[in-house]
Amino acid sequence: MELSPRETAERLAAGEADLIDVREQYEWDAGHIEGARHVQLHELQELAQSHDPARPLFFVCRVGGRSAMATDAFRKAGFEAYNVWGGVIAWERAGLPFAGYVEDH
Repeated sequence: MELSPRETAERLAAGEADLIDVREQYEWDAGHIEGARHVQLHELQELAQSHDPARPLFFVCRVGGRSAMATDAFRKAGFEAYNVWGGVIAWERAGLPFAGYVEDH
């Protein structure tokens, strides 16, 4: 299941879920969504072991491909998980707060 950046921002502001950024370290260092937790793809098993399955997870990456894989894996494991459609590029294009710059090419 996917959520738009705006819907994601609204639900995060309401405290309804945790936002997980699965991009590489250099991508995170270049900029990220405030309040997101950085967990690279290869570290997601640790998150699955420590996260309360009753609390929804929103996954984000650059354009939505990697976060879609994470969303699918967590849904199959019984978590309520959502992919942020379009990733941080769509987030930034929507004018939502973003610390840093996402290169769009």
